Amino acid sequence: MKSVGGGRRPTYKNPETKVWLDLMAAKGWTAPEWPTKYGGGGLSRQEHMILQEEMARLKCRSPLSSFGIWMLGPALLEFASEEQKLEHLPKITKGEIRWCQGYSEPNAGSDLASLQCKADDMGDHYMLNGSKVWTSYADYSDMMFCLVRTDFKNKHKGISFVLLDMDDPGVKAVPIQLISGNSPFCETFLTNVKVPKVNRIGEEGFGWTIAKALLQHERTMIGDLGSHQELAPLSVLAQKYTQSQEGKLLDRVLRDKIAQIDMKNDAFQLTMQKFREETEAGQPPGPAASMFKYYGTELNKEKYELMLNIIGYQSLGWEGELFNETELKTTRDWLRTKGNSIEGGTSEIQLNIISRRVLGLPDGGKR
Repeated sequence: MKSVGGGRRPTYKNPETKVWLDLMAAKGWTAPEWPTKYGGGGLSRQEHMILQEEMARLKCRSPLSSFGIWMLGPALLEFASEEQKLEHLPKITKGEIRWCQGYSEPNAGSDLASLQCKADDMGDHYMLNGSKVWTSYADYSDMMFCLVRTDFKNKHKGISFVLLDMDDPGVKAVPIQLISGNSPFCETFLTNVKVPKVNRIGEEGFGWTIAKALLQHERTMIGDLGSHQELAPLSVLAQKYTQSQEGKLLDRVLRDKIAQIDMKNDAFQLTMQKFREETEAGQPPGPAASMFKYYGTELNKEKYELMLNIIGYQSLGWEGELFNETELKTTRDWLRTKGNSIEGGTSEIQLNIISRRVLGLPDGGKR
């Protein structure tokens, strides 16, 4: 089922989708663990887990898919002023504003701190000029949380974190076609975009600190995406495309591969659960988020590789009546998994972070 992004100009598959969003938002269950005064549910981690389990048992889908909830919200809760929290968080939980992320630039990807998007100080506002790339759903979004350069003399301390309105006439979002045939990413051009200083989060030059904290939430979110996709179990797919007897797959090698992925997924979810409990106890995400991002995205790629092997030559289709919806979607989704290991920091970058900040290994140049 297509996810709901909300926003100023939302589209809904049917009226019931909007009713479901409004009912869940009224209870604060679009952001169950956020404080109630900001539109959240005020639940504990354990209560949130129970809610998720009950929703899964009833086959209820998530009411809102939102970068505002997954990434911006936690950063605002940690770094924003009380006025900024009251202004933005309730609108996020209600799905009234759809957010996109303005981080990467054509020449600032893995080395994000080299970004050049310029913010000139105009007194009570900044004037932005530059571009961002790989901006997910920028063409559907209302607002962007954006890293800009307010000081060219200091690489990290010259970065600030601002919120800009995508309806500004100087904003232009151009979709980027992916190998999967979809275009969730855009390149976003900013020309004389006016951003009031009240939309700066934290002090000027404090953006890199906020950016690093937000990236931990993004990487955890990306790593955990594969486990929440609405997919039939691998064993069910295998029953359809391979030989079985009395509900048991005859291919022992395939049975073993499916069991291995299922065990990896279960172990990963238990580790994520432990991590969330530690976060609730006040421990920040830290470099462990890189471990989850790396493992989760690589596991998702492994899962889709096996799905293609199960479907066999029927996975070679791109369109046409010879292929059913499951086969076509699996092929395109398999291609999309390649992007998961790039966005939010490539797998190679995550391994560097893990080796240095988790394992404490020396840099290559120091050996």
